[in-house]
This record gives sequence, C-alpha cells and structure tokens, in this order.
Amino acid sequence: MDDLYPPLAPHAQGMLDVGDGHRIHCEQAGNPDGKPVVVLHGGPGSGIAPLTRRHFDPGAYRIVLFDQRGAGRSTPHIGEDGVDPATNTLWHLVADMELLRERLGIDRWQVFGGSWGATLALAYAEKHPERVSELVLRGVFTVRRGELDWLYGGGAANLFPKEWEDFLAPVPADRRDDPIAAYAELVHDPDPAVRERAALAWSVWEGATVSLFPQESFVRQYSEPKFALTFARLALHYFSHGAWLEEGQLIRDAGRLAGIPGVIVQGRYDAVCPPATAYALHRAWPGSRLRLIEGAGHAVNDPGVLAALRAATDGFRPR
Repeated sequence: MDDLYPPLAPHAQGMLDVGDGHRIHCEQAGNPDGKPVVVLHGGPGSGIAPLTRRHFDPGAYRIVLFDQRGAGRSTPHIGEDGVDPATNTLWHLVADMELLRERLGIDRWQVFGGSWGATLALAYAEKHPERVSELVLRGVFTVRRGELDWLYGGGAANLFPKEWEDFLAPVPADRRDDPIAAYAELVHDPDPAVRERAALAWSVWEGATVSLFPQESFVRQYSEPKFALTFARLALHYFSHGAWLEEGQLIRDAGRLAGIPGVIVQGRYDAVCPPATAYALHRAWPGSRLRLIEGAGHAVNDPGVLAALRAATDGFRPR
C-alpha cells in the first residue's frame, strides 16, 4: 500500500509496571532520536496493530506504542476469568500514558489514535495539553449516549438489518431494550459456551459494520474467539460506565486543545462513529482541520483514509 511506509519492526520493547497489579506492554520503532509520537489502539481491547507503525516516516519519528490495560500482551489480561476490571478505567489509561512518557524521557509528543484511540487521545490531551505537540485523530468517538445508542440501540440497524438480527440473537427477548446491559452480563456468564457466543456476536457486529464495503479480513479478525472475548469484555466495561466521562465532556472541553495543531480524518459513511461527532469536535476545537473522506467508512483501510493519515503525519514531521 503506497499510503503506508514499509513494514517496521520494533527496536525496543518491554513491560512497564503502572501499579494496581497492571503491567503494560510497550514498544518503540523508527528513529530513537526522532520526533516522539504515541499511537493509541482502538477497541477498547484491540491491542497494538503492527500496521499502525507504518503511518509514520521511520527516519523522522520515534514511534511509541503500548497495549492498554487488559489488552494485547499487557497483564492481567481481561480474557482471563476472575480478572477484576475495577482499576481499568479511562483515567487509569491517561495516567499510564503520563508514566510512560516520563519513563521514556519525552517532554512532548504527538498523539495519534482512531476510534476508541481517539477517545483516549482526547481525554489525555484535554488533561495534559502542555504535553501534546499535535493530535491526529481518525473515526472520532467520544462515548456520548447518542453515539452508543446509534451503534448498540438500533440506529445502525437501519443500515445492517440482518447483521443487527444476528447481534441480538444471544440476548433474551425481554432484555433487548438495553443490549449493553445484557451483554455485560452474558460475557461473564459461568457457562463458557454462553460467554463465547455472546462475545462473538458483540465483536462480529462491529466487524460487519466497520468498512464501507464488506472485508473478509475484518470478519476473520473479529470472529477469532480470544480477540472477541477481550474486545467485548473491555468495550462493555467501558461503555457500561460511560467511560467515566460526564455526558459530552470531551467535546465540551475541546477548548482546552486551543493551540494544539490537529487533523481529524473521518469517513463520510462511517457507520460505527458517524461524522456528526467529528464535526462537533472540529467546531469546538479551535484551529483543528477536518478531512472528511468521501467513499470511506470507519475502517482505516477504506479508500482515502490511509492517504489522509499519511498526509497528516508527514505534515507534522520535522523539516
């Protein structure tokens, strides 16, 4: 893909003890003396994706990635039975980023994230604006009630009726008025068959809606049982608590981003995180640039998205 830099292996990796019994897996790639950027994965729960290293010129950027609490190679893993998620919240993740920044000796870094990664990027930047050189966001999600209702309350069902029917199938008929609450119980059911069926249905629903055109690679990824259980459990934990945000908080507080250059890359036909959220953020964030990509949905590899992300990171690289 010409819009990505060549495949890139990490040159350093390890585990960081962030407290509360959690250790997060971290890695660095690119130029150790380059411009620092931290890449925030989606989900919550998706874990580091090697492709995300390739959004950056490896000769210009010091690329930092980490698996968020409970995901990827971080421990304890949410897919294990009996793991208490009480110390896994949005604000724990923000604190983990600050600890990682300090341990790496970085003063300010670019923050890059898509979907849930954009949520975390905004929360971090609004709390620590002095530590952010630029923001690059894709498929913006801010966990407002209307955004959750769109995807899990029947809005997107108007575009994907068969897939919505499959999504609801594991949920008892008398619980379908609140799928998030029902699924939050089902993915922790004592019966392994029940929780696996629920996790797969939850995960496959996003895999079916993520791209403008069906992509078998997404269906395979979201249908893998271990991925699905992690993805479902963490997402439901966060969404059941509104990500520990006040309603509309991330857009309400976007004025704190004034002076931070930023690019928002958003698919016009994003069925997971519709463009209304990105537009609201753009209006509230002084100096931001909104790139609305025609012919694209939520997926990072939908037409035009990768090119827009590369243009953003190239635009911010050192001259």
